[in-house]
Amino acid sequence: MERAAFIKQYATDRKQTNSLKWDALKERYGNADLLPMWVADMEFKVPEAVTQALMDRVTHGVYGYSFTPDSYGQALIDWEQSRHGMTLQKDWLRFGSGVVNSLYALVNILTNPGDGVLILTPVYYPFFNAVRDNHRQLVTSELVNDQGHYTIDFEDVERQIKNNEVRLFIQCSPHNPVGRVWTEAEETRLLALCEQYNVLVVSDEIHQDLEIDPVQHPFVSALTVADGRFSDRVIVVNSPSKTFNVASLLNSHVIIPDAELRTRYDDNIGRFSQTEINDLGQVAGQAAYAHGAEWLEQVLDIIRDNYHYLQTTFEAQAPKLVVADLQGTYLTWLDLRAYVEPDEIKAFIQNKCGLAVDFGEWFSPLDQGFVRLNLATDPKNVQQAVQRIVTAIAERS
Repeated sequence: MERAAFIKQYATDRKQTNSLKWDALKERYGNADLLPMWVADMEFKVPEAVTQALMDRVTHGVYGYSFTPDSYGQALIDWEQSRHGMTLQKDWLRFGSGVVNSLYALVNILTNPGDGVLILTPVYYPFFNAVRDNHRQLVTSELVNDQGHYTIDFEDVERQIKNNEVRLFIQCSPHNPVGRVWTEAEETRLLALCEQYNVLVVSDEIHQDLEIDPVQHPFVSALTVADGRFSDRVIVVNSPSKTFNVASLLNSHVIIPDAELRTRYDDNIGRFSQTEINDLGQVAGQAAYAHGAEWLEQVLDIIRDNYHYLQTTFEAQAPKLVVADLQGTYLTWLDLRAYVEPDEIKAFIQNKCGLAVDFGEWFSPLDQGFVRLNLATDPKNVQQAVQRIVTAIAERS
Protein backbone atom coordinates (compact mmCIF):
# COMPACT_ATOMS: atom_id res chain seq x y z
CA MET A 1 0.00 0.00 0.00
CA GLU A 2 1.24 3.49 -0.83
CA ARG A 3 2.23 5.62 2.15
CA ALA A 4 -0.47 8.23 1.61
CA ALA A 5 -3.13 5.54 1.26
CA PHE A 6 -1.98 3.84 4.45
CA ILE A 7 -2.08 7.10 6.40
CA LYS A 8 -5.53 7.92 5.02
CA GLN A 9 -6.85 4.50 6.04
CA TYR A 10 -5.16 4.05 9.42
CA ALA A 11 -4.31 7.49 10.88
CA THR A 12 -7.20 8.65 13.01
CA ASP A 13 -8.45 11.41 15.28
CA ARG A 14 -8.46 10.15 18.86
CA LYS A 15 -10.14 13.11 20.53
CA GLN A 16 -13.25 12.31 22.57
CA THR A 17 -12.35 8.61 22.83
CA ASN A 18 -11.20 8.71 26.47
CA SER A 19 -7.65 8.80 25.16
CA LEU A 20 -5.13 9.46 27.92
CA LYS A 21 -2.87 11.19 25.42
CA TRP A 22 -5.49 13.47 23.87
CA ASP A 23 -8.33 13.81 26.38
CA ALA A 24 -6.46 14.13 29.70
CA LEU A 25 -4.30 17.13 28.79
CA LYS A 26 -6.13 19.51 31.11
CA GLU A 27 -5.66 17.18 34.08
CA ARG A 28 -2.04 16.27 33.28
CA TYR A 29 -0.66 19.53 31.87
CA GLY A 30 -3.21 22.19 32.79
CA ASN A 31 -3.98 22.98 29.15
CA ALA A 32 -6.36 21.00 26.95
CA ASP A 33 -5.13 22.72 23.78
CA LEU A 34 -1.58 21.34 23.73
CA LEU A 35 -0.48 19.10 20.86
CA PRO A 36 0.12 15.75 22.58
CA MET A 37 3.42 14.08 21.73
CA TRP A 38 3.84 12.18 24.98
CA VAL A 39 2.21 8.81 25.81
CA ALA A 40 3.85 5.87 24.00
CA ASP A 41 0.93 4.76 21.89
CA MET A 42 -0.01 5.52 18.28
CA GLU A 43 -2.52 7.48 16.21
CA PHE A 44 -2.87 4.47 13.89
CA LYS A 45 -5.73 2.00 13.86
CA VAL A 46 -4.69 -1.60 14.49
CA PRO A 47 -4.24 -4.07 11.61
CA GLU A 48 -7.52 -5.01 9.96
CA ALA A 49 -7.04 -8.65 11.00
CA VAL A 50 -7.01 -7.54 14.64
CA THR A 51 -10.21 -5.55 14.27
CA GLN A 52 -11.90 -8.49 12.54
CA ALA A 53 -10.77 -10.98 15.18
CA LEU A 54 -12.10 -8.71 17.92
CA MET A 55 -15.41 -8.21 16.09
CA ASP A 56 -15.82 -11.95 15.68
CA ARG A 57 -15.18 -12.48 19.38
CA VAL A 58 -17.44 -9.62 20.47
CA THR A 59 -20.27 -10.88 18.25
CA HIS A 60 -20.37 -14.07 20.29
CA GLY A 61 -21.66 -11.91 23.12
CA VAL A 62 -20.29 -13.78 26.14
CA TYR A 63 -17.19 -12.53 27.96
CA GLY A 64 -16.81 -14.96 30.82
CA TYR A 65 -13.61 -16.30 32.32
CA SER A 66 -11.17 -17.59 29.71
CA PHE A 67 -7.83 -19.36 29.49
CA THR A 68 -4.91 -18.90 27.15
CA PRO A 69 -5.25 -21.22 24.15
CA ASP A 70 -2.24 -23.08 22.78
CA SER A 71 -2.77 -21.16 19.54
CA TYR A 72 -1.86 -17.89 21.26
CA GLY A 73 1.40 -19.27 22.61
CA GLN A 74 2.22 -20.71 19.20
CA ALA A 75 1.54 -17.37 17.46
CA LEU A 76 3.94 -15.67 19.89
CA ILE A 77 6.58 -18.39 19.44
CA ASP A 78 6.31 -18.18 15.65
CA TRP A 79 6.60 -14.38 15.75
CA GLU A 80 9.72 -14.39 17.91
CA GLN A 81 11.32 -17.04 15.72
CA SER A 82 10.58 -15.35 12.41
CA ARG A 83 11.18 -11.79 13.58
CA HIS A 84 14.17 -12.19 15.91
CA GLY A 85 15.46 -15.74 15.54
CA MET A 86 14.48 -16.44 19.14
CA THR A 87 13.37 -19.97 19.96
CA LEU A 88 10.89 -20.13 22.81
CA GLN A 89 9.18 -23.09 24.43
CA LYS A 90 5.55 -23.06 25.51
CA ASP A 91 6.31 -24.06 29.08
CA TRP A 92 8.43 -20.89 29.45
CA LEU A 93 5.40 -18.65 28.91
CA ARG A 94 3.39 -16.93 31.59
CA PHE A 95 0.88 -14.13 31.03
CA GLY A 96 0.04 -10.86 32.71
CA SER A 97 -2.06 -7.72 32.38
CA GLY A 98 0.87 -5.44 31.53
CA VAL A 99 4.64 -5.18 31.64
CA VAL A 100 4.64 -2.64 34.48
CA ASN A 101 2.43 -4.87 36.62
CA SER A 102 4.82 -7.74 35.94
CA LEU A 103 7.80 -5.60 36.96
CA TYR A 104 6.15 -4.86 40.30
CA ALA A 105 5.45 -8.54 40.88
CA LEU A 106 8.93 -9.66 39.83
CA VAL A 107 10.66 -7.16 42.11
CA ASN A 108 8.72 -8.72 44.98
CA ILE A 109 9.30 -12.31 43.90
CA LEU A 110 13.01 -12.03 43.11
CA THR A 111 14.22 -9.72 45.89
CA ASN A 112 13.68 -8.90 49.56
CA PRO A 113 12.98 -5.50 51.13
CA GLY A 114 16.18 -3.49 51.27
CA ASP A 115 17.90 -5.39 48.43
CA GLY A 116 19.59 -3.31 45.76
CA VAL A 117 17.87 -3.14 42.36
CA LEU A 118 19.87 -1.60 39.52
CA ILE A 119 18.55 0.44 36.61
CA LEU A 120 20.40 2.33 33.88
CA THR A 121 19.24 5.94 33.71
CA PRO A 122 17.67 7.87 32.09
CA VAL A 123 15.02 5.19 31.83
CA TYR A 124 11.26 4.67 31.68
CA TYR A 125 10.06 6.13 34.96
CA PRO A 126 7.88 3.20 36.19
CA PHE A 127 11.20 1.38 36.73
CA PHE A 128 11.90 3.81 39.58
CA ASN A 129 8.42 3.27 40.99
CA ALA A 130 8.61 -0.52 40.86
CA VAL A 131 11.72 -0.39 43.06
CA ARG A 132 10.75 2.39 45.47
CA ASP A 133 7.12 1.39 45.93
CA ASN A 134 8.26 -2.07 46.99
CA HIS A 135 10.79 -0.75 49.52
CA ARG A 136 13.87 -1.94 47.69
CA GLN A 137 17.06 0.10 47.42
CA LEU A 138 17.12 1.99 44.13
CA VAL A 139 20.57 1.81 42.54
CA THR A 140 21.27 3.77 39.35
CA SER A 141 24.06 3.94 36.82
CA GLU A 142 23.83 6.83 34.39
CA LEU A 143 24.38 6.09 30.72
CA VAL A 144 27.21 7.98 29.03
CA ASN A 145 25.90 10.60 26.61
CA ASP A 146 28.23 11.54 23.75
CA GLN A 147 26.29 14.10 21.71
CA GLY A 148 23.18 11.94 21.61
CA HIS A 149 24.84 8.54 21.36
CA TYR A 150 24.46 6.64 24.62
CA THR A 151 26.66 3.88 25.96
CA ILE A 152 26.91 1.88 29.17
CA ASP A 153 29.50 2.79 31.79
CA PHE A 154 30.46 -0.79 32.62
CA GLU A 155 32.95 0.20 35.30
CA ASP A 156 30.25 2.16 37.09
CA VAL A 157 27.77 -0.69 36.69
CA GLU A 158 30.20 -3.05 38.39
CA ARG A 159 30.93 -0.51 41.11
CA GLN A 160 27.22 -0.01 41.81
CA ILE A 161 26.60 -3.77 41.96
CA LYS A 162 29.47 -4.33 44.37
CA ASN A 163 28.80 -1.37 46.62
CA ASN A 164 25.03 -1.72 46.96
CA GLU A 165 24.40 -5.46 47.29
CA VAL A 166 22.45 -5.48 44.04
CA ARG A 167 20.33 -8.60 43.62
CA LEU A 168 18.32 -7.63 40.54
CA PHE A 169 18.98 -5.67 37.37
CA ILE A 170 16.00 -4.34 35.42
CA GLN A 171 17.04 -3.78 31.83
CA CYS A 172 15.28 -1.73 29.16
CA SER A 173 16.01 -3.21 25.73
CA PRO A 174 15.63 -1.39 23.38
CA HIS A 175 16.20 1.48 25.75
CA ASN A 176 13.45 4.00 26.42
CA PRO A 177 13.98 6.97 26.18
CA VAL A 178 17.46 7.16 24.58
CA GLY A 179 16.64 4.86 21.67
CA ARG A 180 19.60 2.49 21.88
CA VAL A 181 19.43 -1.08 20.65
CA TRP A 182 22.12 -2.78 22.70
CA THR A 183 24.62 -4.81 20.69
CA GLU A 184 25.33 -8.42 21.52
CA ALA A 185 28.78 -7.39 22.74
CA GLU A 186 27.25 -4.86 25.14
CA GLU A 187 24.67 -7.35 26.31
CA THR A 188 27.29 -10.03 26.83
CA ARG A 189 29.47 -7.77 28.95
CA LEU A 190 26.50 -6.57 30.99
CA LEU A 191 25.03 -10.01 31.59
CA ALA A 192 28.46 -11.43 32.41
CA LEU A 193 28.74 -8.87 35.22
CA CYS A 194 25.36 -9.99 36.51
CA GLU A 195 26.52 -13.60 36.35
CA GLN A 196 29.77 -12.76 38.15
CA TYR A 197 27.95 -11.09 41.05
CA ASN A 198 24.92 -13.40 41.11
CA VAL A 199 22.46 -10.75 39.99
CA LEU A 200 19.17 -11.82 38.40
CA VAL A 201 17.95 -9.95 35.32
CA VAL A 202 14.50 -8.83 34.25
CA SER A 203 14.69 -7.56 30.67
CA ASP A 204 11.84 -5.31 29.53
CA GLU A 205 11.77 -5.95 25.78
CA ILE A 206 8.40 -4.39 25.00
CA HIS A 207 9.93 -2.30 22.17
CA GLN A 208 11.69 -5.27 20.56
CA ASP A 209 9.86 -5.07 17.23
CA LEU A 210 10.42 -1.34 16.75
CA GLU A 211 13.80 -1.53 15.02
CA ILE A 212 14.66 1.59 13.05
CA ASP A 213 17.53 -0.05 11.13
CA PRO A 214 17.36 -3.81 11.70
CA VAL A 215 20.41 -4.41 9.48
CA GLN A 216 22.76 -2.03 11.28
CA HIS A 217 21.12 -2.29 14.71
CA PRO A 218 19.28 -5.59 15.07
CA PHE A 219 17.49 -6.26 18.33
CA VAL A 220 19.14 -8.98 20.44
CA SER A 221 17.09 -10.48 23.25
CA ALA A 222 18.80 -11.11 26.56
CA LEU A 223 17.64 -14.71 26.19
CA THR A 224 19.72 -15.29 23.05
CA VAL A 225 22.94 -13.52 24.06
CA ALA A 226 25.97 -15.81 23.75
CA ASP A 227 23.73 -18.63 22.49
CA GLY A 228 21.55 -18.43 25.58
CA ARG A 229 24.41 -18.64 28.06
CA PHE A 230 22.66 -16.35 30.56
CA SER A 231 19.10 -17.59 30.19
CA ASP A 232 19.20 -19.33 33.58
CA ARG A 233 19.17 -15.91 35.27
CA VAL A 234 17.07 -13.89 32.79
CA ILE A 235 13.33 -13.27 32.73
CA VAL A 236 11.95 -11.36 29.74
CA VAL A 237 8.77 -9.30 29.86
CA ASN A 238 7.16 -8.08 26.66
CA SER A 239 3.81 -7.52 25.01
CA PRO A 240 2.15 -6.86 21.65
CA SER A 241 0.98 -3.52 23.07
CA LYS A 242 3.66 -1.20 21.69
CA THR A 243 4.13 -3.08 18.43
CA PHE A 244 0.46 -3.18 17.46
CA ASN A 245 -1.07 -0.30 19.49
CA VAL A 246 -3.21 -2.49 21.76
CA ALA A 247 -2.07 -1.23 25.18
CA SER A 248 -5.55 -0.86 26.67
CA LEU A 249 -6.31 -4.55 26.06
CA LEU A 250 -4.01 -5.44 28.99
CA ASN A 251 -2.12 -8.47 27.74
CA SER A 252 1.57 -9.18 28.31
CA HIS A 253 4.08 -12.01 28.62
CA VAL A 254 6.56 -13.19 31.23
CA ILE A 255 9.11 -15.52 29.61
CA ILE A 256 11.10 -17.71 32.03
CA PRO A 257 13.43 -20.34 30.54
CA ASP A 258 14.89 -21.52 33.86
CA ALA A 259 12.81 -24.19 35.63
CA GLU A 260 13.80 -23.05 39.12
CA LEU A 261 12.86 -19.45 38.39
CA ARG A 262 9.57 -20.61 36.86
CA THR A 263 8.74 -22.52 40.03
CA ARG A 264 9.66 -19.51 42.13
CA TYR A 265 7.40 -17.34 39.98
CA ASP A 266 4.49 -19.80 40.00
CA ASP A 267 4.69 -20.30 43.76
CA ASN A 268 4.57 -16.56 44.46
CA ILE A 269 2.69 -14.74 41.70
CA GLY A 270 -0.65 -15.39 43.41
CA ARG A 271 0.39 -13.04 46.24
CA PHE A 272 0.57 -10.14 43.78
CA SER A 273 -1.90 -10.93 41.03
CA GLN A 274 -5.23 -12.73 41.05
CA THR A 275 -6.34 -11.28 37.72
CA GLU A 276 -7.57 -13.63 35.01
CA ILE A 277 -6.27 -13.16 31.49
CA ASN A 278 -7.87 -10.58 29.22
CA ASP A 279 -9.50 -12.67 26.51
CA LEU A 280 -9.88 -9.77 24.07
CA GLY A 281 -6.24 -8.85 24.59
CA GLN A 282 -5.14 -12.32 23.62
CA VAL A 283 -7.54 -12.47 20.67
CA ALA A 284 -6.01 -9.22 19.42
CA GLY A 285 -2.44 -10.35 20.11
CA GLN A 286 -2.85 -13.67 18.31
CA ALA A 287 -4.31 -12.00 15.24
CA ALA A 288 -1.58 -9.36 15.26
CA TYR A 289 1.24 -11.88 15.50
CA ALA A 290 -0.30 -14.02 12.77
CA HIS A 291 -1.30 -11.26 10.34
CA GLY A 292 0.20 -7.93 11.40
CA ALA A 293 3.71 -7.98 9.92
CA GLU A 294 2.87 -6.00 6.78
CA TRP A 295 1.02 -3.35 8.81
CA LEU A 296 4.01 -3.06 11.15
CA GLU A 297 6.39 -2.49 8.24
CA GLN A 298 4.22 0.37 7.02
CA VAL A 299 4.17 1.94 10.49
CA LEU A 300 7.94 1.54 10.86
CA ASP A 301 8.49 3.33 7.55
CA ILE A 302 6.38 6.25 8.78
CA ILE A 303 8.35 6.36 12.05
CA ARG A 304 11.62 6.36 10.10
CA ASP A 305 10.40 9.18 7.87
CA ASN A 306 9.19 11.17 10.86
CA TYR A 307 12.58 10.76 12.53
CA HIS A 308 14.41 11.78 9.35
CA TYR A 309 12.25 14.88 9.02
CA LEU A 310 12.82 15.84 12.65
CA GLN A 311 16.55 15.21 12.46
CA THR A 312 17.19 17.08 9.22
CA THR A 313 14.96 20.02 10.17
CA PHE A 314 16.71 20.53 13.49
CA GLU A 315 20.13 20.16 11.84
CA ALA A 316 19.23 22.95 9.42
CA GLN A 317 17.26 25.31 11.67
CA ALA A 318 18.35 24.55 15.24
CA PRO A 319 21.78 22.93 14.83
CA LYS A 320 22.72 23.03 18.51
CA LEU A 321 19.72 20.92 19.47
CA VAL A 322 20.97 17.35 19.98
CA VAL A 323 18.80 14.52 18.68
CA ALA A 324 19.65 11.15 20.19
CA ASP A 325 20.62 8.35 17.83
CA LEU A 326 17.31 6.51 17.34
CA GLN A 327 17.98 2.80 16.82
CA GLY A 328 14.88 1.34 18.45
CA THR A 329 11.50 2.40 19.86
CA TYR A 330 9.41 5.18 18.27
CA LEU A 331 10.45 7.72 20.89
CA THR A 332 12.96 10.45 20.09
CA TRP A 333 15.07 12.03 22.84
CA LEU A 334 15.97 15.70 22.43
CA ASP A 335 18.53 17.80 24.30
CA LEU A 336 17.46 21.46 24.20
CA ARG A 337 19.95 22.78 26.76
CA ALA A 338 21.92 24.74 24.17
CA TYR A 339 18.86 26.94 23.65
CA VAL A 340 16.81 26.68 26.84
CA GLU A 341 17.91 26.75 30.46
CA PRO A 342 16.94 23.45 32.10
CA ASP A 343 14.70 25.09 34.68
CA GLU A 344 12.82 26.89 31.89
CA ILE A 345 12.13 23.83 29.77
CA LYS A 346 8.54 23.20 30.88
CA ALA A 347 7.49 26.80 30.29
CA PHE A 348 9.24 26.78 26.91
CA ILE A 349 7.70 23.52 25.69
CA GLN A 350 4.19 24.08 27.02
CA ASN A 351 3.74 27.86 26.84
CA LYS A 352 5.90 28.74 23.83
CA CYS A 353 5.59 25.56 21.76
CA GLY A 354 2.15 24.39 22.87
CA LEU A 355 3.28 20.80 23.24
CA ALA A 356 2.67 18.05 25.76
CA VAL A 357 5.80 15.90 26.08
CA ASP A 358 7.55 13.62 28.53
CA PHE A 359 10.19 15.70 30.32
CA GLY A 360 13.75 14.54 30.86
CA GLU A 361 13.69 14.73 34.65
CA TRP A 362 10.93 12.10 34.68
CA PHE A 363 13.56 9.65 33.41
CA SER A 364 16.48 10.87 35.53
CA PRO A 365 17.00 13.85 37.83
CA LEU A 366 20.14 14.57 35.82
CA ASP A 367 18.25 15.07 32.55
CA GLN A 368 16.33 18.28 33.04
CA GLY A 369 16.43 20.11 29.72
CA PHE A 370 15.67 16.98 27.68
CA VAL A 371 12.29 15.98 26.26
CA ARG A 372 10.89 12.80 24.73
CA LEU A 373 8.66 13.01 21.64
CA ASN A 374 6.50 10.24 20.19
CA LEU A 375 7.02 9.62 16.46
CA ALA A 376 4.37 6.91 16.00
CA THR A 377 1.81 9.38 14.75
CA ASP A 378 0.53 11.11 11.64
CA PRO A 379 3.47 12.94 10.01
CA LYS A 380 1.53 16.21 10.19
CA ASN A 381 1.72 16.04 14.00
CA VAL A 382 5.50 15.58 13.95
CA GLN A 383 5.92 18.37 11.41
CA GLN A 384 3.79 20.71 13.49
CA ALA A 385 5.68 19.88 16.70
CA VAL A 386 9.09 20.34 15.08
CA GLN A 387 8.12 23.65 13.49
CA ARG A 388 6.78 24.94 16.80
CA ILE A 389 10.09 24.15 18.50
CA VAL A 390 12.14 25.70 15.68
CA THR A 391 10.01 28.84 15.71
CA ALA A 392 10.18 29.19 19.48
CA ILE A 393 13.97 28.78 19.44
CA ALA A 394 14.30 31.42 16.72
CA GLU A 395 12.21 33.86 18.76
CA ARG A 396 14.65 33.50 21.68
CA SER A 397 17.68 34.58 19.64
